[in-house]
Amino acid sequence: MTQNQIPNQYSNNPTAPGTTPNVTGSAGPIAGASPATLGVVPDARLAQAFLTQAFAWMFAGLLLTAGVAAVVRSNEALLNFAEGNFFLLFIVQIGIVVGISGAIKRISATAALGLFFVYAASLGITIGLIVASYTTGSVVTAFLSASAMFGAAAIYGHVTKRSLAKLGSILFMGLIGLLVAMLLNIFLQSTGVTLAISLVGVVLFTALTAYDVQRIQSGAIAAYTGSMEKAAVVGALQLYLDFINLFLFMLRLLGGRS
Repeated sequence: MTQNQIPNQYSNNPTAPGTTPNVTGSAGPIAGASPATLGVVPDARLAQAFLTQAFAWMFAGLLLTAGVAAVVRSNEALLNFAEGNFFLLFIVQIGIVVGISGAIKRISATAALGLFFVYAASLGITIGLIVASYTTGSVVTAFLSASAMFGAAAIYGHVTKRSLAKLGSILFMGLIGLLVAMLLNIFLQSTGVTLAISLVGVVLFTALTAYDVQRIQSGAIAAYTGSMEKAAVVGALQLYLDFINLFLFMLRLLGGRS
């Protein structure tokens, strides 16, 4: 299988007798269309392959982030660097995410994966600074809680027969609202608003986890990128962001400052 092709292993979801829609990574009137829109879904083996590869890269990214964060947390010089360059790191991280998402059709899967690991490493610096303000017990509790919620949501998104596609626009609007609330609270510095934001964030990213898992296994991302390898990187990035944000919001809810 080459990087620019999706294996043609989609099974017809019968919408019309005798109709067998075809989805490939080649140019054509339906190139890049969502399999769900066309009434087709990947067979079980292909759907599992999408998920397995995406989760593998996601876990690798999380391990890298955790490793960098642990080093930063225990090193005063690195903590000072992270604190002094917090906003620069934030801008670079946003740029990498936007770059991967916007250029995924033009860059190779290897380049996209390299950018993903650069992002994971840079975020480890930021995470190291954040967790340094909390006790080790709080960090462990938040991590275990986030892992349990992420796992449950991922399993639901994988096994449910109900389409979660309609949640996409709702979740996007929720993200915009959450971002606005977080920006406003920088000036308000309200404990009550902070608690509400954390609760909404946990709910939102739990729902996004189920939604993203279903999108990955449906083949929608692969159809968009035109490559299973690229789709795995984009899927890994989305799942990685879901878990990281879920962990950070759980840390704000449950964490005790050191």
